[in-house]
Amino acid sequence: MTGTWFRALIAAVCFVGLAVSTHSTASSEPLYPTPNPDPFFHAPDDLAALQPGDVVRTRKVDTGPFQGVDYWNVAFRSTNSAGDPIMGVTTVLIPEGAVNPPLVSYQALINSLGTKCNPSYSLFNEETLDALGAVLPLGRGWAIALPDYLGPTVAYGAARLSGMVTLDSVRALTRATGLGLGDSPVALAGYSGGAMASAWAAALQPTYAPELRLVGVAAGGIPVDVEEMALGIGFGPHPGFGLAFAAAMGLEREYPTRLPVSAQLNETGLWFREFTHDECRRFILANGALRNAEQMAATKSLMDSPEARAVLRENSVRRFPDVPTAPLYYWHGIYDELTPFRSAAEVADRYCAAGAHLTFVTYDISEHMTTAVAGFPGAWNFIEARFRGEPAPSNC
Repeated sequence: MTGTWFRALIAAVCFVGLAVSTHSTASSEPLYPTPNPDPFFHAPDDLAALQPGDVVRTRKVDTGPFQGVDYWNVAFRSTNSAGDPIMGVTTVLIPEGAVNPPLVSYQALINSLGTKCNPSYSLFNEETLDALGAVLPLGRGWAIALPDYLGPTVAYGAARLSGMVTLDSVRALTRATGLGLGDSPVALAGYSGGAMASAWAAALQPTYAPELRLVGVAAGGIPVDVEEMALGIGFGPHPGFGLAFAAAMGLEREYPTRLPVSAQLNETGLWFREFTHDECRRFILANGALRNAEQMAATKSLMDSPEARAVLRENSVRRFPDVPTAPLYYWHGIYDELTPFRSAAEVADRYCAAGAHLTFVTYDISEHMTTAVAGFPGAWNFIEARFRGEPAPSNC
């Protein structure tokens, strides 16, 4: 069911094009998650005085089930989609005694609306679904970081934001004193929603964080064009509707004036918004499975909003003209029912034509998460070769 992340993001636009109803101004305001009560997650008053990637604070915490590693939280200054300063947090596991070990920032599946669902809180429970697979490379002697890449408002669906937060998290890890990562070679990895964050970070890096040297980026099952995907979704029932609704709420949090989604909900929709606004993947999926957009919206006019289409394009890496300079390993299922292969192949072709070092691997697989399992061994081997300093291959 994790693959419904994509349909969640797609279906979000269903709410954006609705005609505004007669609900009060108060109900039209975005509903943000309850802030984490832990003071570590509270932004300082002088956050705007810091530069993107500057460290706000660090702390060493208990490593839970992982032995032989040091486990840190690092808070840092980042930037949201409007260009305003925000505070981000990443979690890093470092082999004990290691100095400048290879560092992988792994963008996990978050698929949620609550702060309690971020990897900094949920790393050791079932909410961070792919966490155990993400930390397997610890056995190779690498440090593994998992950023809360949706930002402090858990803006689920905001892909460009996730790229900026990811890059700033890496900046912070290399700047933080006491971690021993200042000269570590760095790679990015992720699948599904995490691949979207990784792909956006790769595309933004040459202009947003040009000082960072990424030795490689491995990403699979990337939804490269959410506008294209949105055109194929309707208002009928869907098992992933809960995540669809969550994506609408997350995008509204990031674009409150451009996507006034809450103003377009009926009473049932406003109730469901309140019911889910602090919740995680399993809760949202279970409680949304038998619902649909018809039940939540006052009226409908699918994809009629130019502003909605513009926001989707701004969060589609296919529409972003810049080309990554880091070596890339992208993989995709040819018959993937969730993320159109044709668009992913088009991005790969464009990157190749621009001279990117890209290895694009395809699988004759339709089920989305099966492709993840098939592709990760090759992805980790690709990253390990980059850490050894081997020249980046390309099958362009």
